[in-house]
Amino acid sequence: MDNSASSTLSWSTPPAMAGVMVAGGVLLGGAALIAGPDPAGVLLMVIAAVLLLVLGAIGLRVRPRLAVVDTHTLAIRTLTGGVRRYAFDEVRRAQVISYPRLGRRVPHLEFDIDDATAHDGERLVIFGRWDLGANPLDVADTLREAGLAIQERK
Repeated sequence: MDNSASSTLSWSTPPAMAGVMVAGGVLLGGAALIAGPDPAGVLLMVIAAVLLLVLGAIGLRVRPRLAVVDTHTLAIRTLTGGVRRYAFDEVRRAQVISYPRLGRRVPHLEFDIDDATAHDGERLVIFGRWDLGANPLDVADTLREAGLAIQERK
């Protein structure tokens, strides 16, 4: 969580982790260039390198991913770099949901938002640990303290 002097609460992917993904993509791409005569292996390495580069670049570009600004406004940065702002009263439902993943339950922070720009007037936004750079349960607690009503569902 980042706290600036203007008392803005914000969360985003840790820059070090995104940087590691970019570096891994570059290394994997270089390894694909010097790999042996196995075309299938080279193709898989190139695909993995491109995915690492793209995911790392998104993690570095989309910062902060979620923020509370102006005391009662959520700011959500999109993948294109734009920012959508929603007053707390535009959030129909905010909840923490735990999904099963790899034999354990992983929490996600979910927002159901009234959005006139969306096709059906409603937008669903889900954040995980990677998006927030923090445990979604801790982010939910901080948002509750900021005045947003958040439910917890297992």
